[in-house]
Amino acid sequence: MSTANRIIKNTGFLYAKMGITMFISLYTTRLILNSLGASDFGIFNIVGGAIAMLGFLNSAMASATQRFMSYSEGEGNKEKQKSIFNVSIMLHLSISMVVGIALLIAGYFFFNGVLNIPENRIFAAKVVYGSLIVSTMFTVMTVPYDAAMNAHENMRYYAIVGIFESFLKLVVALACVYTAYDKLIIYGILMACIPLITLTVMRVYCRRNYDECMIAPKKYWNKGLMKEMTSFAGWNFIVSISNILTQNGLSVVLNSFWGTTLNAAQGVGNQLCGQLQTFSSTMLKAVNPVIAKSEGQNNRDLMLQVSLKSCKFSLLLVIFFSIPASIEMPYIMKVWLHNVPQWAVLFCQLQILRTIIEQLTISLGNAIAAHGVIKSYSKASCILNIMPLLLTWLLFKFNFAPYWMYIVWISCWSIIGGGLKLYYCNKLCNLSYKVFFYVVFFPCLTISILTFFIGVVVHQLLDESLLRLLLVCISTSLMFLIVGWRIVLTPEEKVLILKIVNKIKK
Repeated sequence: MSTANRIIKNTGFLYAKMGITMFISLYTTRLILNSLGASDFGIFNIVGGAIAMLGFLNSAMASATQRFMSYSEGEGNKEKQKSIFNVSIMLHLSISMVVGIALLIAGYFFFNGVLNIPENRIFAAKVVYGSLIVSTMFTVMTVPYDAAMNAHENMRYYAIVGIFESFLKLVVALACVYTAYDKLIIYGILMACIPLITLTVMRVYCRRNYDECMIAPKKYWNKGLMKEMTSFAGWNFIVSISNILTQNGLSVVLNSFWGTTLNAAQGVGNQLCGQLQTFSSTMLKAVNPVIAKSEGQNNRDLMLQVSLKSCKFSLLLVIFFSIPASIEMPYIMKVWLHNVPQWAVLFCQLQILRTIIEQLTISLGNAIAAHGVIKSYSKASCILNIMPLLLTWLLFKFNFAPYWMYIVWISCWSIIGGGLKLYYCNKLCNLSYKVFFYVVFFPCLTISILTFFIGVVVHQLLDESLLRLLLVCISTSLMFLIVGWRIVLTPEEKVLILKIVNKIKK
């Protein structure tokens, strides 16, 4: 099976999963917000919000293990894969212990003057935080199994596990609606049980289907490999931690200056924007193993070609759904939540802008990781990750409005961070700046501006209604398809798309 067909097949499995999990997640958020109320939902977002941020930690650590597994599979070295898996198990067991202890220490400071939580909800917040620590450790331990499935490009079973996890979250939400006990406590405890169930399911499957997923550290111990993986995973971990600390730190800063209601608005923005971003992240999940395997096969040209095309198509997928959603955000919020937290609409729109800009260079980081020399890039990324936290605190100290948090975030992470990826991809992987701007930047900028323009025109001509929402979606979709076909897609990409359409028809 060709590389393109393999990516398309795996992406199809992941999109099927996404369609189901997105509906469940949006409905679950509505149930939880109405059940807990804005204040308790804000408390969970500030205290238990790290549960959501663990996705970044899980993704960062999985990418390190997956990089080595995919690279060795490209080399055709099965014995090395067994050593990689066992080293990874020991590495992540150590990390889970360190993270658990760090969270315990951080909890002492959080509940002694840092967090702005009503006195009568302190106990519930502490229970949620304790549940978070347990959840964290199980989440970290799923990384080697997640990486194994991705290295084998087994997206079908990965999709099944994701759908199962979403149904568990729906069950938790329904339990909160009908329970007679403290809803916040019940929600925190039950959410912490989900990573344990997921870990068990993934471990059983991987042990039965993949030869390398055999826990035998004494037999497959490799000191040199341990040193190499520890160094790579260590830099990945540091970047991930700086990312997580800043995102949660921004929630704490927002809470300290503006209270839990603004955290509720931020939580809603994270939920909705996270769902929109899954359209691109789903495709990238299928693409990332191919990037590492290509580098393992010493096929640098294919690696860069896949990286650039995934940047382009990732942004196209995001803007297709995000632009009409951003234009009609006030109406969507009213229909979705009924009781819309203050600032939630603007926060969502700024989150979408940040997501769109980041897609321009989203796969260049994976290309740098596939190359393997990440120390210098990781140092620069850590500094850049911390900057929004410091600048936001300073601006709030001088009474700047809450939306400035997102302006700083976009400037540091999306714009400067994208430039950083491009620089290091040029330096390490010999990516031409001219090729990047010709293949990705200018075509994507053109289609984004024209699609947004036609959507705003329709929005301004009509009153707020379901009809206007439909017309905005139709007009932006038509503009997107026309400009995409005539300007953005290459002749080879058009041929591939026509083949896919014909297969679907048959």
